[in-house]
Amino acid sequence: MNAPHPAPDLAFVLDCVRDDAAAGRLAEWGSSSVIDEHTNTASFGRALFDALHAAAGLHAEFPVGHAGLIHVYGYWFSEVATPFGFKRARWQDGELARALGRSDDAFHLRRGSPLGDPESTPLQRVTEAALPPLRHPIAGSPVGEALIGERLSRVVLVERAGADGPAALVYGIAAASVAHVDEPLRLITAFPYEGDRQELIAEFEAYPAPRWNAVADS
Repeated sequence: MNAPHPAPDLAFVLDCVRDDAAAGRLAEWGSSSVIDEHTNTASFGRALFDALHAAAGLHAEFPVGHAGLIHVYGYWFSEVATPFGFKRARWQDGELARALGRSDDAFHLRRGSPLGDPESTPLQRVTEAALPPLRHPIAGSPVGEALIGERLSRVVLVERAGADGPAALVYGIAAASVAHVDEPLRLITAFPYEGDRQELIAEFEAYPAPRWNAVADS
């Protein structure tokens, strides 16, 4: 389990959030609760939650807010240990990035990447890596789909050919009813997954419900 670490630079994070909002990137993400389903406690506090949403120009009532702000940025500040380690580990240790075909440090809390936009934000890089396989799963990837009310939800397990380590679990929920056939899925979360792929898919489809701290009715 990763040890607690010094808090990231909040001013830097809020500057990234403002850029993400101005560029329209936040629209690609759905809603989430900051209350972790395993610990039943907030992964981080109300003050940070409010600061992230204020920088984005979004109104949100703690603990339910924007999934990208919570997962991509807020989790870096979390000091709440879960059964799977600290929340920031998914961005920090490189396993998720590798499974999505990126360099180990692709999702680190900094601007830019050596092979991409030198001013890109962490949320921009995560979105660019995780959204395409969610909306258009790679042939052969394990995929589960379920309706939550009238909204389509999907989980995709992305495995890079020839790569060791866990798969990337990418999860999203459509913003509107399946009656809107062109309604795209929006990201909720992504993290490394080492468990049984088919067991996860079967359980996902057998018991339709918001997963991994998602909120489907916001």
